[in-house]
Amino acid sequence: MPSPQEVLTQLAEMSRRLGDAARDYAILGEGNTSAAVDEETFFVKASGACLATLNPEQLVRVRRAPVLALLERDSTSDTAIAEALQAAKVDRNTPMRPSVETLFHAYLLSLPGIRFVGHTHPTAINALLCSPRAGELVRGRLFPDHIVCCGPDAAFVPYVDPGQPLACAIRAAVERYLAEWGEAPRTVYMQNHGFIALGRSAAEVESATAMAVKAACVLLGAAAVGGPVFLDERQIARIHTRPDEKYRQARISS
Repeated sequence: MPSPQEVLTQLAEMSRRLGDAARDYAILGEGNTSAAVDEETFFVKASGACLATLNPEQLVRVRRAPVLALLERDSTSDTAIAEALQAAKVDRNTPMRPSVETLFHAYLLSLPGIRFVGHTHPTAINALLCSPRAGELVRGRLFPDHIVCCGPDAAFVPYVDPGQPLACAIRAAVERYLAEWGEAPRTVYMQNHGFIALGRSAAEVESATAMAVKAACVLLGAAAVGGPVFLDERQIARIHTRPDEKYRQARISS
């Protein structure tokens, strides 16, 4: 298992790449990232920090259990959530505040095999997510590498208020995905909000994000010339289970 310092360095580097202005994944203070340190704690981007210029001092180490406990409450005020997140910090003396979206990061990092999470607001993806057919469009698979990098399907979350309600809605969508596919989703799409990639490594998060953005661009182009043609269930299942594609997936994400 990598040391906390190694995880911190990997997360900061991943965050800056996701925030690179040339990629158009996020601007200003948009988006947030996280990485598991061990079974009890994780690093998450501080509220208001910019992904493009993120440094290790802007990542906050948080205890997972008290954050997950917030998902079990029926309703919690914004003030109570902020206080609970402050109390969950490993270092109470750091002035940095965990993002309100720390709640869904805590849940996603509790999934088997998930060590890194990247939440961004790519323009091409949000163009789809702000459309009336958002769920249908982002769950369709367009080409083989779309499946290789992003999985056979995506978890989709209708719009809900960020914070505790969103974290609970993400948990429900992921649980439905797990029941159908027997594995965690590689991607989560949030209507009128943004995109999440999750993986075993920073490279998996980055490859899933890059391919999801490419797929969104292809989809927008296809919409201009008659509409998209999605792969069918048989074609998706074939690509998803081919040994050579599993090998390519491992190489791409390493």
